[in-house]
Parts: sequence; C-alpha cells; structure tokens
Amino acid sequence: MNPVSIVSVSASDWVNQMATTIFLTPNSILRNSFDCGHALQFLCSNHKFRSRQIFLRKCYGSRGGFSLNRGFRLFCQSKTEEMQIRRYSPFLESVLLDANDASVSNEWRAVPDIWRSSAEKYGDRVALVDPYHDPPSNLTYKQLEQEILDFSEGLRVVGVKPEEKIALFADNSCRWLVADQGIMATGAINVARGSRSSVEELSQIYNHSDSVALAVDSPELLNRFSEEFYSKPIKFIVLLWGEKSSLVSEGKVPIFNYKEILDLGRDSRKIMLDSDDKQQYCLHKPIKPDDVAALVYTSGTSGNPKGVILTHRNLMHQIKNLSDIVPAVGGDKFLSMLPPWHCYERACEYFAFTCGIEQFYTNVRKLKDDLRQYQPNYVISVPLVYETLYSGIQKQISSSSTVLKFVALTFIRISLAYMEFKRIYEGTYLTRNQKQPPYLVSISDWLWARVIAALLWPLHVLGKKLVYRNIHSALGISKAGISGGGFLPSHVDKFFEAIDVKLLNGYGLTETSPVVAARRPNCNVVGSVGHPIRHIEFKVVDSETSEVLPPGLSGILKVRGPPVMKGYYKNPGATKHVLDDDGWLNTGDIGWIAPHHSTGRSRHCGGVVVLEGRAKDTIVLSTGENIEPAELEEAALRSSLIQQIVVIGQDFRAFISNWTNLNCG
Repeated sequence: MNPVSIVSVSASDWVNQMATTIFLTPNSILRNSFDCGHALQFLCSNHKFRSRQIFLRKCYGSRGGFSLNRGFRLFCQSKTEEMQIRRYSPFLESVLLDANDASVSNEWRAVPDIWRSSAEKYGDRVALVDPYHDPPSNLTYKQLEQEILDFSEGLRVVGVKPEEKIALFADNSCRWLVADQGIMATGAINVARGSRSSVEELSQIYNHSDSVALAVDSPELLNRFSEEFYSKPIKFIVLLWGEKSSLVSEGKVPIFNYKEILDLGRDSRKIMLDSDDKQQYCLHKPIKPDDVAALVYTSGTSGNPKGVILTHRNLMHQIKNLSDIVPAVGGDKFLSMLPPWHCYERACEYFAFTCGIEQFYTNVRKLKDDLRQYQPNYVISVPLVYETLYSGIQKQISSSSTVLKFVALTFIRISLAYMEFKRIYEGTYLTRNQKQPPYLVSISDWLWARVIAALLWPLHVLGKKLVYRNIHSALGISKAGISGGGFLPSHVDKFFEAIDVKLLNGYGLTETSPVVAARRPNCNVVGSVGHPIRHIEFKVVDSETSEVLPPGLSGILKVRGPPVMKGYYKNPGATKHVLDDDGWLNTGDIGWIAPHHSTGRSRHCGGVVVLEGRAKDTIVLSTGENIEPAELEEAALRSSLIQQIVVIGQDFRAFISNWTNLNCG
C-alpha cells in the first residue's frame, strides 16, 4: 500500500467529524490501491466502529475536483468509547427503532414527526406540484417523506451535527421544503431567508446566527455573494437547483448539488437498514419539543439583528390548532406564493400537509393564470395580494362599457348593503360599546335588519349570477382566502364579503410562530382578526401605566401561550424588553377586545381581537390627541386615484403631511 499522505486523526475527533474530514481534505486521506469497491471503512481499534461502512458512488466535492474509483481506509489511532449522538424523529425514522423503544410515541413532538403519518395516510396522493423550476417537480406524500429522509441523512454524512445552525437562503419550492425538514430532522437548526435579500443582510444573518454551512437556491444566488461568503467558516454548500458548472468560482468550500446529498443519504440509510443492529453506530436521542427548530430573522436586521428562536413546541402548536381556522380535507388544493422563510407561510404549510392537501407553487407573475388554471380551494397570502386582486377587479370593471360598469357597480353596492344588514341579524356586527343593549331594542334591531336583508337578497342573488360568477371563475378560490402578516383594509375585506368570496383574516407575529388569532368560517367577524386560537390568552394594557384595560378600550396588546418564542438569539436585552417573567409578550400593536353581549347585533363578537395599528406609529399632536396613521391611510386608499400613501406627523403640530403615489394607470 502506497499512501499519498497520512493524516493523524484520533478516533474521538473522527467520530465527531464523521465524513467531513474526507471532503475537506480529500488529498490527505490514505488510499488503498488494492481495494476495488466503493467503500469507506472506519477501522478503529474500538469494536464499536470496526464494522461501520458508508458506500459512496463518488467522493463529491469541488466542481472540477476529484472522484475515486477505489475504496480507501482511514485508520484511527486511539481507543475511544465515544459514540456520535444522532438526533432523530421517532416517527420519521421508526424503521430504525425497536418496537419497544421508549422514544416511540403516539403523539407528535417535533415538526418532522408529521411526515411519516402523512405518508402512511395519504401515500400516493400528490402532495407538491412545482411547475416553474427546472426540472418541474411532482411529489406524492411517500416520495416527499423519502426525500426528506434521504436529504437529512445526506446532511449527516457530510458532517451536520445536532444543534448546529444551517443557513437556508432560498425561495419557495418543493426542494426548499425538503431542505427545511431535512435540516430539522437531523436535530440541527435552520436559519432561513429569501434570495432577494441583500448580500449585506445575508452575510449579517449568517454571522450572527453562528451558521456553519449553507444551502442556497441556485448558482446565480451563490455567484452573487460568493466573494463575501467564501471567506467565512463554511463546512459545505448545497445547491438546491442548478448545476455546479454554472458557478463562476468555488473557493475552497466543498459544494454539493441536491441530487448528490440525496444519493449520499440513500446509500447511508441502506447500510443502516441492512445492518442487524441498526443502532450500533450512534447514540440515538429523539428530538425534544423544547429543542430549537429554527431561527427566523425579523426585518430589523439592518440595525441590530433579531433572530427569533422558535422551538418544535412553538411550531407544533400551530400544526395542531390551525384546523379550527382552515378546515382542510384530503385533496383540497392550496396555492402557495409567499416566501417560505415567512413564518406565516411556513406554519400554514406544515399544518396543511397533515390534512393531505395538494399544494401548487406559484409566483407573482403567474398568480393570475394559476388561480384560473388550478382553481384552488384555499389561498394563503398577505393583504397586499388581496388588495392587488381587488384593484384588478375594479380596473376590469372600470374598463367595461358604460352599461356593464353601471350594472356591476350597482349590484356591488346592493350586496355591500345586504351584507351590512346580514351581519346585524346574524349577530356579527362589530361594536366596542360595553353596555348591553336592552332586550326589546335588540329584538326590533334584529327584525328591522332581517326585513331589509330579505328585500335585498333577491338582488344580491341576481348579482351573483350576472356579475360575481365571472369574478369567481377568475379568482378560483372556492372555500376561503386566508389573510395574515399585515393590515387588511376594511374596504377590501367588505368587498370580498359582498361578492361571496370568504376572507378569513388572522393575526400573529414571527415571535408567536405566528398565528395567535383568526376569524373562523362559522364566525367571520368582518373588521376583526377573529378570536384567539386554542391555548392563547390576550390582554390589553395601558401604554403608560400597564394597567389591564376592560373590553372595548384600546391599548397595547399582550399575548401568552405555547407558540410564544423562546427569545431573541444572543439578545437578552431585547428579549427582556418584550417578554416578561410571566410569559406575556408585548406585541407592540394597538388594539382592543370586543365586549361580550348575550343579545343584539354583536352577540357573537365577544372576545374577538381588533387591530388599530403599531404603537410606535402613533402620532401625538400638540393638543395631546393621538392619531393612528393606519386609519387615515386606509381611508385614502379607498380612492382609485391613490395607489400608495404614507401619513407623517411633524413637530407635534396639528397637521399631517402625506406622500402619495398616484395611480395613473
């Protein structure tokens, strides 16, 4: 045997590093010219490692780098009793466990737990359709589970350890989901951000999060920040899409494409599955509910970055409780277009796949066509998307002939009035009046609203047949649009209600994983963000005295419950500022909670949460009066002549200047 060079690697170090040493120093490994198989054997003096083998088709690394047609061996030089800790999901990797293993449970405890159950229940049903990447993807639930398993094992082979941070800079796609869940399934922590972020922001997030490796969307993205990132401590880089041949430069960092990681994982899993003792190589420890799942960076990264620490318990609360808001069933179609690092999109995706839905990926450019083509049952998006759809409908009506325009606008006005009276007699008319209305007044109010609504109902039905049917065909949203992640203007909210497109508005923050309140299909109180979801508490406090305020009065919203974050990463000062010792999170939002009434027009509104704006946005005039700019901006946006507006207070004087973007199109 004539080795090229010999590296002294202790057994202890090797167990910690696993195959990373091979990929980082490929030219410094003992080569055995007599071995002909594609095998790497760990021949340590301790018997625990003597039988370990990992089969490789190829020793991957740099684009123009090495490949090995012969096997090679690494000889460990010292004895050790240390075994590598393998974090895992008892559900996802149940085939590797003994049936009597104490870690096997009937209850999901970590996010990766959901995939085995979904694969067993929905099997060959299509889970993901990703038509706009190359190659287009179409994965069943079984295939999705298998790719997550292979990707997670591939990450272990190239050196990922539990609790390490892996940066995931990519856009929404099926491979993003596989990478996201593959990272979590190893017990590592993912740090996600989109490709549109600046190089400076991505660099800051990578550094602040203490990430050790990187998964990126494409060679184009890596080329954009390679000069900045190749100087960082990076174990390896994974390209989710595209080929390494498209890279301008590689530096000295090992680079793998998506398929290579899957192949490494598949081969390693085969070795373990074929072994008589599947747990002989590692010390298996299940992922725990309080283990960190992800760091999600808020928009404040341009100053002091705030990485929100979310645990598996935080995210599992969302998965287990969002069914109250979205009663999805197997086969329902979801249209996905939000960036996946957005916590709202992320939590909703995790939940939806437990229901056996079929998800279609789209983007802003393709949204209009895909709504018509796929006819989704649900669309989960931010208010801006619904504002854009509203503006598009209004523009289409305005460009119609004079007669058609008059007919459409007349029916819409009638339907708006009909819905107003309908809310009164159904008891979902929002009010902040704390006083219970007299019984006789409530009865007369109900009768009056019922009569007027009955008179308007035939015209509303006629409007559905003559006008709204075409709008429904274009929108394609058959069950509900779910809105969250921003302020939904009331005129947009009421418009979709009038044309019989259900909008379910919700509320949450990245710090709450995120959903803490939402409107229900059977209690859709327009103007609110709905009732708190299960296990969530709200209170409203005075911004000056912190005194708890009664229902109907505005103040700072505070929230407490299982989805509230663990804190901000490496920022105890910021954590203490928003999270008190009793677990109450200061949301920084101004709002109020609707009073409970047993009778009257608001009898079903009790406990719903109403948002008014951000506390830091409040303009205090010299008269002492508080002005909420969001209300003025929302009122101005009702005009078709205004596309964007911002209201600014100056020098505490009693006037407001504004900058507007006129809609001239």
